[in-house]
Amino acid sequence: QVQLVESGGGLVQPGGSLRLSCVASGFIFSIYDMSWYRQAPGKERELVAFITTTGASTNYADIVKGRFTISRDNAKNTVYLQMNSLKPEDTAVYFCFRRQNYWGQGTQVTVSS
Repeated sequence: QVQLVESGGGLVQPGGSLRLSCVASGFIFSIYDMSWYRQAPGKERELVAFITTTGASTNYADIVKGRFTISRDNAKNTVYLQMNSLKPEDTAVYFCFRRQNYWGQGTQVTVSS
């Protein structure tokens, strides 16, 4: 069955960096576009970043452009989210997503001094 397992979240100070990973299994990873979403307390889940099958094309929410980078390693069935210059408003649970409504369990990112 399809599984998406995120890791890499944690507590970081403003201005710091984190790299999230999402390891996929149960499907042919290389033929699916992948996305990262996040959900802050009391807010709706929002799209953060998107990457096509080969990584040739990416797209970002305006609020993270220039700070976050999505990438993938199809040999490792893994999609990454490099997050730099983190702000307190980036605090959220971050989820990996594959179309047909497959979600990971999420990883908590907290940006606080």
